[in-house]
Amino acid sequence: MGSLRAILKHPDDLYPLVKLKLAARHAEKQIPREPHWGFCYAMLHKVSRSFALVIQQLDTDLRDAICIFYLVLRALDTVEDDTSIATDIKVPILMAFHRHIYDREWHFSCGVKHYKVLMDEFHHVSTAFLELGRSYQEAIEDITMRMGAGMAKFICKEVETIDDYDEYCHYVAGLVGLGLSKLFYASGKEDLASDTLSNSMGLFLQKTNIIRDYLEDINEIPKSRMFWPRQIWSKYVNKLEDLKYEENSVKAVQCLNDMVTNALIHVEDCLKYMSALRDPAIFRFCAIPQIMAIGTLALCYNNIQVFRGVVKMRRLTAKVIDRTKTMSDVYGDFYDFSRMLKSKVDNSDPNANKTKEKLETILKICRDSGSLNNRKSYIIRSEPRYNSTTIVVIFIILAMLLAYLSATRPNNI
Repeated sequence: MGSLRAILKHPDDLYPLVKLKLAARHAEKQIPREPHWGFCYAMLHKVSRSFALVIQQLDTDLRDAICIFYLVLRALDTVEDDTSIATDIKVPILMAFHRHIYDREWHFSCGVKHYKVLMDEFHHVSTAFLELGRSYQEAIEDITMRMGAGMAKFICKEVETIDDYDEYCHYVAGLVGLGLSKLFYASGKEDLASDTLSNSMGLFLQKTNIIRDYLEDINEIPKSRMFWPRQIWSKYVNKLEDLKYEENSVKAVQCLNDMVTNALIHVEDCLKYMSALRDPAIFRFCAIPQIMAIGTLALCYNNIQVFRGVVKMRRLTAKVIDRTKTMSDVYGDFYDFSRMLKSKVDNSDPNANKTKEKLETILKICRDSGSLNNRKSYIIRSEPRYNSTTIVVIFIILAMLLAYLSATRPNNI
């Protein structure tokens, strides 16, 4: 009902939403018939539908490599995330995970729902991994080894300082950026990007997720997962979990804004990285998540709902995926979301000047790109008005879409 209400309020969102639904159905039909590849792509759709959509646009060899890279790291992350696994069992698995991917028989039962299936039937992933080109295998093995070691380090270490925070984010996401750059280079489609820029691509996404997922992580059973650095949150509360209590709402929002301001440090590097990409499919693959990240930060900033529930960019997701084609689109979206975020800055916030300074840097980069002239924003706009005829047409299109999706529903794999 919420989605229908949103469509009725913004009917121009319907076309990209329909395209997204049809693209998702088409992508599901492209799942390979071989059992191991079928499992991998079906699992990719289950653990990350939006990622699965973007990856389908890549050429086959690179698409397969990134699919396996993602599932290997998702499996590694599942081991790290499972707070029910004893440390003396978890750490050796993380440290040796880069060797397990060569073993068609290895599996380890942990995680929940789709992630448990991934771990129980990990032999499918290993089988597919062993069919990749050697250069792809070496890149995936290297990143898996470094990430597993980093995760193991932070199993026994709290995120105390901002340097710790950056180091943790490097291990769990910056290395993903480095790995993707290696895979792009191995495909022959891109030059090898610098480690610094590749790392920032990962850190920007990871810090956004850590900010957005505060409540889910702090309420984790049987043990909270705490990634916000003490150096930041201790300025506002005595314990990290205190941020979720209503009596601390003012301090919680100030801490949240401090975290968002820290994440904005990486935007300049991200824009440099994306501006150097040549292959259109690789560009879209990289750009769409980055736009979603800056949009999520704009929604989270100064928003107490981060401590009450889930804050996500649901309504604009389809438009971002549909309209992101060139670097001009990226500059435009970063410009609009930065303006949105800037409009929410309260001058009484302890970090207001620092936040506005970082946003001005981003806005200047976007303006200096020369891409903003004659651009029609779909992010910042006045509310349109629609008559009853338009509403009827929307209902008809929705009914036709639902009928089509029901008639073309693929068999489960």
